[in-house]
Amino acid sequence: MDDVAGKKNRSDPRLNVARYQVDQLAGIRNPERDDDDDTNTAGQSSMDQRAQFVEISIAQAMRRGDFDNLPGAGKPLTNLHEIHDPNWWIRKKIERESLTGLGPPALTLRTEDATLDQRLDAAPSEGAVRELLEDFNLRIIEARRQLQGGPPVVTPVRDVDAELSAWRARREERYRVAAEAREREAAERAAMTWRERRRHRRASRTD
Repeated sequence: MDDVAGKKNRSDPRLNVARYQVDQLAGIRNPERDDDDDTNTAGQSSMDQRAQFVEISIAQAMRRGDFDNLPGAGKPLTNLHEIHDPNWWIRKKIERESLTGLGPPALTLRTEDATLDQRLDAAPSEGAVRELLEDFNLRIIEARRQLQGGPPVVTPVRDVDAELSAWRARREERYRVAAEAREREAAERAAMTWRERRRHRRASRTD
């Protein structure tokens, strides 16, 4: 059982990092040991002793809580399915801080595309929705034409007619849900006694 536990501990990336840090610290404290290892092994600690020193140092650090609450601890790695993006750090900063209008078009358009439906739903009319879609598509086309380096623009243009149909469907669904809520509230009020209705009105005025 001890051998199995030892193998599991050695596969823990946090332990690997800690071993490296302890190894570096041991080299700083005893710089002459590296030179001696290259020329003469007499009088030096064996590899087993060195490993024991590292394991003890790691165990002590874990008892002190040095590895507790590290960023990303216990969480799966993100974006493993995505292809390598040399500008990943720019994209992450834009997403993390909700920055707008910054970065290359490939990133800003991708961020805008993710929230475009919300902007469309907030539009007051079909004409406003159409204007938003046409402007979005135009900026995608212009970004594809401009060969200024950076990541390629992979954000697709939106089908205006299809998006308008989807916008109408979402709007009708919102209207339906709101109407059902009003009917339900009216039925609940109708079932109230006059005392309950008075308390309800007072509570509404207080809110």
